[in-house]
Amino acid sequence: MQALVERIRREGRNLGGGILKVDSFINHQLDPQLTAEMGRAFARRFTQLGVSGITKVITAEVSGIAPALATAIALGAPMVYARKKRPITMTAGYYSTQAPSHTKGGVVELIVSPEYLRPSDRVLLIDDFLATGQTIAALAELVAQCGATLCGIGCVIEKTFEGGRQRLAHLNVPIVSLALIESMEGDHILVRNP
Repeated sequence: MQALVERIRREGRNLGGGILKVDSFINHQLDPQLTAEMGRAFARRFTQLGVSGITKVITAEVSGIAPALATAIALGAPMVYARKKRPITMTAGYYSTQAPSHTKGGVVELIVSPEYLRPSDRVLLIDDFLATGQTIAALAELVAQCGATLCGIGCVIEKTFEGGRQRLAHLNVPIVSLALIESMEGDHILVRNP
């Protein structure tokens, strides 16, 4: 997605340790027009790949919510986000798994209520980053726990040098990224369209 690639080139910052700072338009402050275009781009690309009948879009809180919601709107499907802490309102059973957090350090628990993710669902997984693939693998595990069908994975930004796509190959679903980061060295971020 050219607008996204250009924005990363202008505003993205390499913080070292594999961390790409894009919080001026994705992770903290959001650009609504860019976010809406991301949702349309994901919907268009998955449709081109033959992915259809999506009944749920899933992501992890917090940074995946905006692109997942934009995608859900474009597809006309509800969006569910995996919580990192069980709220007191979640009184029944729940699905849970753990995922390491690169930006927060440590491990987080991801939780989804069975009220909102069912065996009959056809699920599209959307997140802000694909790096090592561990968060996405954890979300895919939640989808599997409830017996739903994972139909595709969409990532706003993929850091190709971290090997996440290869680690997710066993899921046998299309993986779509809107921008590819090939390297980050010093102030230089090599980014391109997929």
